[in-house]
Amino acid sequence: MYGEFFKIAFYTTAGMLLVGIIYFLNWLLAPRVVPTEHRDTPYECGDLPVGSGWARYRLGFYPFALLFVVFDVEAIFLFAWVAAFKSLGLFGFIEVMVFILMLVGGLVYAWRKGVLKWV
Repeated sequence: MYGEFFKIAFYTTAGMLLVGIIYFLNWLLAPRVVPTEHRDTPYECGDLPVGSGWARYRLGFYPFALLFVVFDVEAIFLFAWVAAFKSLGLFGFIEVMVFILMLVGGLVYAWRKGVLKWV
C-alpha cells in the first residue's frame, strides 16, 4: 500500500519540480526588453491603429457559441457510438435514443428561449 502512495507522491513532486524548473528557465533565458511607446502599440496589418482596442459585442453570441460547442462534442460521442454499434446491442441503441432525446429537448428549450436567433 505504501508503494502506491510513494508513486503518487513521487510523480506529484516530480511534476511540481518540472513546472518550477520551466518557470525558472523562462525567467532566466527570456529577453529583457525595455518597453517603449512604439513597441507597446498594437500591430494592425501595418496600419496605424484607429480607435480603442476594446470593442463591445452582443452577449447573445456567447450562448450561441456555447450551444455549438456542446452539440459538437455530442456529435463526437455519437461517432464513437456508431463505431461500437454492433457490440452494444439493443441496450446501446436504447441508451443512445435517450441521449438523442435529451439533446433534442435541450435544442427545443434553447429555440424557445430565443438563443438561436442571430440578430
